[in-house]
Amino acid sequence: MEEVGSILHFLQDKTILVIGATGFLAKIFLEKVLRVQPNVKKLFLLLRASDDKSAASRLQNEILAKDLFNLLKEKLGTNFKSFISEKITLVAGDISCEDLGLKDSILRKDILSQTDVIINLAATTNFMERYDIALDLNTFGVKHVLNFAKECIKVKVLIHVSTAYVCGEGIGLILESPYVFGDSLNGVAGLDVDAEKKLITEKLGELRDKGATEREIKGAMRDLGMTRAKLYGWPNTYVFTKAIGEMFVEQLKGNLSVVIFRPAIVTSTLKEPFPGWVEGVRTIDSLGVAYGKGKLSCFLGGLDCVVDAIPADMVVNAMLVAMVAHANQPSDDHAIYHVGSSVRNPLRYLNLKDYGFRYFTAKPWINKDGTAVKVGKCTVLTDMDSFQRYVYIRYLLPLQGLKLVNIALCQYFQETYLELNRKIEVVMQLVELYRPYLFFKGIFDDINTEKLRLAAREGGTETDLFYFDPKDIDWDDYFMNTHIPGIVKYIFK
Repeated sequence: MEEVGSILHFLQDKTILVIGATGFLAKIFLEKVLRVQPNVKKLFLLLRASDDKSAASRLQNEILAKDLFNLLKEKLGTNFKSFISEKITLVAGDISCEDLGLKDSILRKDILSQTDVIINLAATTNFMERYDIALDLNTFGVKHVLNFAKECIKVKVLIHVSTAYVCGEGIGLILESPYVFGDSLNGVAGLDVDAEKKLITEKLGELRDKGATEREIKGAMRDLGMTRAKLYGWPNTYVFTKAIGEMFVEQLKGNLSVVIFRPAIVTSTLKEPFPGWVEGVRTIDSLGVAYGKGKLSCFLGGLDCVVDAIPADMVVNAMLVAMVAHANQPSDDHAIYHVGSSVRNPLRYLNLKDYGFRYFTAKPWINKDGTAVKVGKCTVLTDMDSFQRYVYIRYLLPLQGLKLVNIALCQYFQETYLELNRKIEVVMQLVELYRPYLFFKGIFDDINTEKLRLAAREGGTETDLFYFDPKDIDWDDYFMNTHIPGIVKYIFK
C-alpha cells in the first residue's frame, strides 16, 4: 500500500455516488464529507424510491431532518438549503434491479460520466429477512453495483460495506480473507447463487398456486432463508446473503479497485459531529433498551465473550482513508478491512452488564407516567437449558400454583398462562437468533486495517480528523458518558 496523503485534498472537486443513502453509516458519511470538505463537487445519493418526489421526501425526512446535521446547519446558517441543493443530486433507483433501476437516461449518463468514487452501503440488515428480498438486495444488488461501476468511465474506487459477521460463528482469530463461490462455512458443497434464485422463484410459484396469503408467503420466505443459511453453515439469512455478495465482488471486480469493509457491531458516534448520535436498535443496544426500561431481568450470554463494538464515526473515517489509499490502485485481494476493536481494545459482556447497572441505577429511565424505573442486577445464564429453566421457574411455575389456589380464577390464569407462554416462545426465538453473537468466540484480525492506519500516519493524512484507532477509546467513559446517554436520547421511546 502506498502512503495515503491528504483526504481533504482528494475529496476536493470529486463526485461520489452513495448507494443506500438513508442508512445509518451513509448519513454519517454524507455529513462528514459535506462538513469537512465543502468543495466536494457533487454527491449523487441513490435512494429506493418510486420517483423524484418520493426521493426528495426521503432526503428531507430521513436524512436532513436528523440531529446529525445540526452542526452543519449551524455552520452554514441561511446558506444550508442552497448548499445542499448545489452539492446533492437525488437518484431514485433500486439496486435489486439491473442498471440500479435508473429510469432517467440523462441522469444515468451524468452519473456514468462524472462519478469518481462509489460507496455501496445498501443492504437489508434484518437477520430473518425474507429470502427473496435479502438475496435481491444483499447479493444480486452487489452484482448490479459492480456491473454499473464498470461503466463509470472515471471511477477510481468502489467501497463495498459488508459485515465482519460474514464469518458466521467463527472461533479464534478470523482473518481478513476473501470469500469465493463454492465456499461454505461447514464444508457443504454446492452453493450456487443462481440455483438459490431458482429455488426462491419455484417456492414463490408453489405458494401462489396454493393461494397462500401474503402473511403465509412472508413466513415461508423467512423460513427458507434461515434454512438455506444454516445448510451452508451461516447462522442467519443476513450474514449468509452478505457473504454471497462478497463472492460476487471477487468474481466480478476484474481490474476495478474494490475495497471490502467489514465493520463489527457499529455503535454511536465517539466524537463527530458530536458524541452519542445513534439510530436504530443494534444487537447490544436491544439489551440496553430492555434493561433500562425494566423489562430484562436476565439474559443469555458468555460474560467473558468479547463484544466487538466500534463507534460509527471511526468506521466512516476508515472508509474515507481506504478510499484514498486504493484510488486508482489495481485490484487487490488484500483490500479487505475488519473495522472493530476485539484485537486492539477488547470489550466484554461483563463490562456491558456493569455499565448498564451503574448508569440506570444513577439515572433511571422515567416512564411516561413519571415514575422512575428501578433496575436490579441482571441474572446472566450461560446456556440455553439454564435459560429455559429460569424462565419456567420465574414466570410459569408461579402461575400454575396460583391456578390451584382459587378455582374461580382458573380461566383467568389459564388465559394469562397461555399468553405468557406465547410471549416466552417469541423470547426464545429471539434468544436463539442472537445466540451466535452472545457466545461469539471469534476475534477479528485487523492487520490490513493496522497497515492502513500506519500508511495514514506516515503519509500526511489528517489523522486528527480521520481517526479510527480503537486503542483511543476509553470504554468506561464512552459507555457511561456517550453511548448509553445516546441510546436513551435517540432510541428510547
